[in-house]
Amino acid sequence: MSSVKEWPETERPRERLIKHGAEILSDAHLLAIVLRTGSNGKTVIDTAIELLQSFGGLRGLDAASIGELKKFKGLGPAKIAQIKASFELGKRTLSQKAKDKIFNSAEIVYNYFFPKLNGLKKEVFITLLLDTKLKLIKEVKVSEGTLNQSLIHPREVFKEAVKDSAYALILIHNHPSGDPTPSEQDIEITKKLKKACEVLEIPILDHVIIGSGTYFSMKEKGII
Repeated sequence: MSSVKEWPETERPRERLIKHGAEILSDAHLLAIVLRTGSNGKTVIDTAIELLQSFGGLRGLDAASIGELKKFKGLGPAKIAQIKASFELGKRTLSQKAKDKIFNSAEIVYNYFFPKLNGLKKEVFITLLLDTKLKLIKEVKVSEGTLNQSLIHPREVFKEAVKDSAYALILIHNHPSGDPTPSEQDIEITKKLKKACEVLEIPILDHVIIGSGTYFSMKEKGII
C-alpha cells in the first residue's frame, strides 16, 4: 500500500484542506489529518475509515472511552490523545458560541444540543443555568445513566444554580433510543423538580428531551 505522501498533491487531505477549506473533506479525510500517519502497513486514510466503521462514525468515536480506543490496533497513546483533543476543541468551540445564544425556545435548545447528544449510548441529564436575558451562564451535567429518583435529586440540580445566581433553568436529557417521548419517570422527576424550584424561586422554563432528529418539550405539551 502506497503512502499518502506518494499520492498526487491534489488528492492529499492536508493539501486539499489548505487549498479548498476543511468543509469539503469527508469525515475520514479530516480524521486522517488528525491521525497524521497510518499503522500496520495501512495508509492513514485506511486507518481513519476503519476507525469510523468500528465505532459507528464520529459520534461513536467521540463517545468511545480511552480503554476502548486502546483496543483498536494501531492506536497508541499519541493518536488517542490527538483524537480526544480534537473532539474536545470542537465541544469548547460550541460552548463559546452558546454564550451569545438566547435560549428562549425548545427548538433553539434542540438545535444546540442535538449534535452533542445524538448517538450517545447513555442518557445524560444536563441543566442550563440562564441569566435574566436567557443567555447561558453555565452548562451543568448532573448525571449520566438511566434517569431515576436517586440520580436526579433536586439538591444536585439546584446547587450550581444557587451558587451562580441563575435567573432560570432549562432541563435537558437525551433518549438513546431516538424516541423523545417522555416516560412516566421523566414526567414524575420533572414535576418534582418544578415543585422544588418554586420554593427557591428559580423557575424551570422547560424540560427538553432530545431524540434522533426530533425533540419533546414539556413546556410546549403543557406538562410544566
